[in-house]
Amino acid sequence: MAKCELCGKGPQFGHNVSHSNRATKRRFNPNVQRVRVMWEGKSQRMYLCTRCLRTLNKPS
Repeated sequence: MAKCELCGKGPQFGHNVSHSNRATKRRFNPNVQRVRVMWEGKSQRMYLCTRCLRTLNKPS
């Protein structure tokens, strides 16, 4: 589910590293919010990452 509908940003993968330096796999999900935005002249609900929300709300 963790995918931005605007930029396509999805989960990234890395490691949990313990004190003994043992690495186990983990997943970094983007901060995706369900928001209502004006898109192409109509109001739509979309799943957007917070980076895209900041870009859309930037005063111009």
